[in-house]
Amino acid sequence: MNELLAVYPDSPPVDLARTLDLAGYRWKSVSTATEALRHEPTSGWAGAVVACDVDAEAAWAFCSALRRRDNPVQPLMVLITGGQLADLELRHDLFDDFCITPCHPVEIETRLRHLFARGGGDVRPEVVQYSSLVLNLETYQATIAGTPLDLTYMEYELLKFLAQNPGKVFTRETLLSRVWGYEYYGGARTVDVHIRRLRAKLGEEHANFIETVRSVGYRFGQSRWSA
Repeated sequence: MNELLAVYPDSPPVDLARTLDLAGYRWKSVSTATEALRHEPTSGWAGAVVACDVDAEAAWAFCSALRRRDNPVQPLMVLITGGQLADLELRHDLFDDFCITPCHPVEIETRLRHLFARGGGDVRPEVVQYSSLVLNLETYQATIAGTPLDLTYMEYELLKFLAQNPGKVFTRETLLSRVWGYEYYGGARTVDVHIRRLRAKLGEEHANFIETVRSVGYRFGQSRWSA
């Protein structure tokens, strides 16, 4: 999947980053419109998500720069506070949809899907596949060599996150924040328990999909770009 979303600001809200990751979007955060232009893929940005709920003035200026260039970036979704609703009518040409923060991750994902569907495309893959493992993002079903896996919701979310990032090493703390969220107060043992259960359900032949990196964390398979 080559499509890439532009996300503003450069350090996006944790909940937004987690939502995009778990939904399967490829994205890159940028701090300015100039940086967005510099990092833009040759095929153009597939869209943009802009958090306007912190530094509103800078965020709206970023939206304006993306929409008023020769090849406007669209669709564009903004995250705003309830107090910014009154200003939306004056800025209607700068975005395609919005969410009022704080909002549930499902709302962000659903609105993005509707935006891309309306535009005739969707940058979210419906299936994640690695070797004989297949994860259907629409039905939340997982199979290994064609055999269904009986996974809990969090086991599925953890496996999905790892499978979408093959070859990358993640600490237990990073997995806790990206999969469970910062609002979760469980310790690193939570990750170890779920990894152990996933390996058991993958079976002896495929348990090595998830590798333990001593003193660091876990890695799933090999990078997509490995020979």
